[in-house]
Amino acid sequence: MRAVIQRVSEASVEVDTLRIADLAGPGLLVLLGITHTDTVADAAKMATKIHGLRIFDAPLDADGPRECSVGELGLPVLVVSQFTLYGSTNKGRRPTWDAAAPGGIAEPLIAEVATQLRLLGVEVQTGQFGADMAVRSINAGPMTLILDVP
Repeated sequence: MRAVIQRVSEASVEVDTLRIADLAGPGLLVLLGITHTDTVADAAKMATKIHGLRIFDAPLDADGPRECSVGELGLPVLVVSQFTLYGSTNKGRRPTWDAAAPGGIAEPLIAEVATQLRLLGVEVQTGQFGADMAVRSINAGPMTLILDVP
């Protein structure tokens, strides 16, 4: 399981010009790819890592400087499926997607990450699996991380 995580000041997803997800304030945009060997346990581990990433500044009234997570600050997360995270360009100029899990494996695991984040108390919005999505974001920082689980 691989995620590209961006700290954003805002983000949204549109499908056929219809806005289906909208983070109007700070939070995380998580582009999530699934490979063939990923499991429900991996989804729980990924959710825990996302929930606990300390990449936001503490509120100004906090004692001393420290970094905080979405869990500590109550910030939202937008999870978007992204099979292209497992694309390979090792041969030639045309990517292959052999390492990306098929929809029957990937879709429930993407949903499981979102569910696990919700169980941790995070407000979660999602893209639409398999759709041609227009994903917009304003990266704050910029801050972009790549997480691989396991």
